[in-house]
Amino acid sequence: MKVGIPAEITPNELRVAATPKTVKRLQKQGFTVYIERHAGLKANFSDKDFEEAGATLVNSAKEIYSQSDIVLKVKEPTLAEVEQMREGLVLLSYLWPAQNQDLLKKLADKKVNAVAMDAIPRISRAQKMDVLSSMANIAGYRAVIEGSFYFGRFLNGQITAAGKVEPAKVLVIGAGVAGLAAIGAANSLGAIVRAFDTRKEVAEQIASMGATFLTVEIEEDGATSSGYSKEMSKEFIEAEMALFKAQAEEVDIIITTAQIPGRPAPKLILDYHVAAMKPGSVIVDLAASSGGNCVLTKPNEIYTTDNGVTIVGKLSQLPTQASQLYGNNLCHLLDDMGKAANFKIDMNDAVVSRAMVTYNGAINWPPQPLPVTAAAPKKETAAEAKEKAVVSEAEKIKKQAASMAMRLTLIGALLLLLGQFAPAEFMQHFTVFVLSVFIGWQVIWNVSHSLHTPLMAVTNAISGIIIVGGLLQTKSEFSNAMTLLAFSAILVASINIVGGFVVTRRMLNMFKK
Repeated sequence: MKVGIPAEITPNELRVAATPKTVKRLQKQGFTVYIERHAGLKANFSDKDFEEAGATLVNSAKEIYSQSDIVLKVKEPTLAEVEQMREGLVLLSYLWPAQNQDLLKKLADKKVNAVAMDAIPRISRAQKMDVLSSMANIAGYRAVIEGSFYFGRFLNGQITAAGKVEPAKVLVIGAGVAGLAAIGAANSLGAIVRAFDTRKEVAEQIASMGATFLTVEIEEDGATSSGYSKEMSKEFIEAEMALFKAQAEEVDIIITTAQIPGRPAPKLILDYHVAAMKPGSVIVDLAASSGGNCVLTKPNEIYTTDNGVTIVGKLSQLPTQASQLYGNNLCHLLDDMGKAANFKIDMNDAVVSRAMVTYNGAINWPPQPLPVTAAAPKKETAAEAKEKAVVSEAEKIKKQAASMAMRLTLIGALLLLLGQFAPAEFMQHFTVFVLSVFIGWQVIWNVSHSLHTPLMAVTNAISGIIIVGGLLQTKSEFSNAMTLLAFSAILVASINIVGGFVVTRRMLNMFKK
């Protein structure tokens, strides 16, 4: 099968749908790859790079659309490009089906089987094909880098001979893929990071990335079955706006990431929030392309307000990195659809059926919703947890006491039985041995296993037995040979035990921050 990659004709689109690495991967999947000349130049890939990877260069997009079985694109095709496509072509591209009904109708009329890469459902199996997450990860990282550039100061705090530099404060609104990437980047650069999200379930994710989770004192959760946030109540929004006002007065950089596919971006940063920010502060609006989360955002523009706040409405695409990740997503989807030898469109597949927006001349949009967020289990209260822990501990102590009594009874019965037949001298030594083993074992058994390795546990148990036996063999006469031998045994065994725990503690300290 032939896979074709045309050049992107949108002036501000720098990405390409394949890289030399993904071309090699497509060939391993059994595809023959054709690419339009100069398609990768904006992403820093030369024609020579693609030729060396095994792709065949063609002179025009028309050849790609008329001769290929599968076409890989980044931006949605224009109506003129659709006219060049042959019937039965499989198109993998951004399509934004909710906003492009005319494009879907045109594709259906041409009987193009179009896969909207932006409509890949967010389920576990499809994570490797999720282009929105791949691109959002880049955007979140880039938001911090460009935000710090326009901020013009250190993000991390420093104490120098010239004076103290306070760390910058960064607020990230929305803790999806882009938000978490921004949190990680800002935290690694030393900033004080705070994050807000209407979904309570992301609190642990935010904390694990080193940020402080902000919320409002209203019991309302914004999580939905689609994985995106829902529209909140009027009371929640008012509390949310008040929280943003207080944070705007304090933070240096605000990064907004809230977007809902097929709908305008929600307005989260209003004019009075911007007015409350300090001169030199920065707002990076990752939702600028869909209207912006800030009411003052100008799409594809960067400007400074009258009170000195820089609002960033566009970011660099990092086209080389973005093209590689996007190409990987496409390869994963083609691999899932059966590679070249077994390639087929399986409309019973949960991923394919929901992303295939036109199929055999019909529009297949919108698809049936696919729940991806499981209901949260009921959490027990603090009182219930405490009561449960007390009962569990009491049962544990009761079992240990019963076990100890049983062991002592068994040992006593064994000694009594043996004493009926064995000589008195043997019984004296045997009793010392049994008590040494029992006491030494109990001493080591009550030490948490996490504090020593299995090998050290055994050696410490043996050393404990030696110490107890040595103590029982010591006499008042220090010149006695037995006393000297017992003292030496106690000394060596004690060194072994102490040294073992010292080494173990050093090992555990290696895993502490």
